[in-house]
Amino acid sequence: MAAGEVDVFANEEKRTLELGGHVGFDSLPDQLVSKSVAQGFCFNILCVGETGIGKSTLMNTLFNTTFENEEASHYESEVQLRPQTYDLQESNVNLKLTIVHTVGFGDQINKEDSYKPILEYIDAQFEKYLEEELKIKRSLFNCHDTRIHICLYFIAPTGHSLKSLDLVTMKKLDSKVNIIPVIAKADTVSKSELDKLKIKIMSELVSNGVQIYQFPTEDEAVAEINSSMNTHLPFAVVGSVEDVKVGNKMVKARLYPWGSVQVENENHCDFVKLREMLLRVNMEDLREQTHARHYELYRRCKLEEMGFKDTDPDSQSFSLQETYEAKRKEFLVDLQHKEEEMRQMFVNKVKETEAELKEKEKELHERFEQLKRLHQEEKKNLEEKRRELEEEMNAFNRRKVAAETLMGQALQGCSQPFKKDKDKKNFFSLPSACSLTSGRNLN
Repeated sequence: MAAGEVDVFANEEKRTLELGGHVGFDSLPDQLVSKSVAQGFCFNILCVGETGIGKSTLMNTLFNTTFENEEASHYESEVQLRPQTYDLQESNVNLKLTIVHTVGFGDQINKEDSYKPILEYIDAQFEKYLEEELKIKRSLFNCHDTRIHICLYFIAPTGHSLKSLDLVTMKKLDSKVNIIPVIAKADTVSKSELDKLKIKIMSELVSNGVQIYQFPTEDEAVAEINSSMNTHLPFAVVGSVEDVKVGNKMVKARLYPWGSVQVENENHCDFVKLREMLLRVNMEDLREQTHARHYELYRRCKLEEMGFKDTDPDSQSFSLQETYEAKRKEFLVDLQHKEEEMRQMFVNKVKETEAELKEKEKELHERFEQLKRLHQEEKKNLEEKRRELEEEMNAFNRRKVAAETLMGQALQGCSQPFKKDKDKKNFFSLPSACSLTSGRNLN
């Protein structure tokens, strides 16, 4: 069939006909409900807020159960996202719930990049779904959809306005996820101060262009309640898993010396409003908004980066294969260009390294020659000193021999007169001895 004939049929006015009896396709909604219930649902919540602000407690209170969650410290060096998935059942409806906690958010001294891990996590879930969508053999109905459907942003009740970290983070997240701001631990603020804080927060969000999630008012069934709830944003909430006896019944409350704060009492906090809006009335709209708005924006930008584009009604249609081939050729050319740049960079680096090595080799050679000259000069000086020392030793030995010779001669010269004197003494002593001997004989 030619394209012109298709356009003619498409432009024909559609006719409305009446059925002659019951056919049965009016049961299609029931079939859809039965199939959806059998398949189950998934819902993913991102809790953003400072450590110890009450995120885990509110989640436990919201779903009336106790989720296993490791207590975080205030000394984390960076923001970490910790997802935990649970299988819940209410009546005959199964819900796969994923709660993602931002561990360490707001605990660093430098909070400039605190929002980046959150953005990276949200984009990673979009990318995961897009990869599954682009597969040849897809299983979108069976895969676990981890895209974030709602971000509960916990605002500290201290102070009189939003922190700069809150404004920057929500501004970065508003195009990626549905944001519902909540004032945590609202029982620490008086009612008049809480009303002023709500007005101040909404004023700052509007003045800074932060787009938070607005409950839809298109459906007449929920238009009135959603319209009224939009005026109560941000919700001031209190969480508690403790059962306290108030009157004759047990309720979820926080007990203080001066009284109790009932979690489900709308005069005490907005917890019931949050639960109604989040779970009972607008859960499906949050899922649809995530898919139709945030994911589609990410998908469109990603496909445009890959070279795909939509055709205008007046332009010619394009071939997916041709677009793929063109993009592939462009990628290969870019890859070759980068490879050539890397090769040239490597060659230049090798040349620079060789030049540096040659320069260092030259410096080492000059240093070696200098040390060699110094060594020869020192050796020459040592030889001269050794020769001088030997000459001095020889001269000393000659003087020593001469001195010993002179001393020997002197000693010899002194011994001869001493012998003559001794003989002379002996000669003069002989007559007296002879006279004595002769005298004895005479007698």
